[in-house]
Amino acid sequence: MAAVTDKQRLFASFTNDVLVYIIVLNLFVEHSDVIVIDSFSISILTAVLLKLLLDVIVSAEHRVSDFFKRRHRPIAKVLRIFAVWLILFLSKFLILEVVDFVFGDHVELGGFFLVAILVIAMMVARQGLESVYQRLGTNTDAL
Repeated sequence: MAAVTDKQRLFASFTNDVLVYIIVLNLFVEHSDVIVIDSFSISILTAVLLKLLLDVIVSAEHRVSDFFKRRHRPIAKVLRIFAVWLILFLSKFLILEVVDFVFGDHVELGGFFLVAILVIAMMVARQGLESVYQRLGTNTDAL
């Protein structure tokens, strides 16, 4: 059996996240009158866009956090917390604007708070699936 490459892991992770985001998005569409996506095909494209945006936002948050962690002054911790909070806060507006720019009237994600709830739900669902996957890997009953 061939070893799994980093590119294969990245592809599997990306695909898994997009599929989870599609499910979460469509559950919100089904159970909320505020979130509207014109078609399933557009929801797939929206999930891909959200995956890309969230990866960029999380990467930026980690880079800024690491920058302040390397500073050893007491103010650095306060600045790190504020900078990370600011990135996470402003990112919801970025998501709304980019989705509106790309999809126009075909996708309505509601307002700031609904996008925040949607993003949290996506990340929790993704982390839950990852947790199940990891627990399955710790089983000593190999095939």
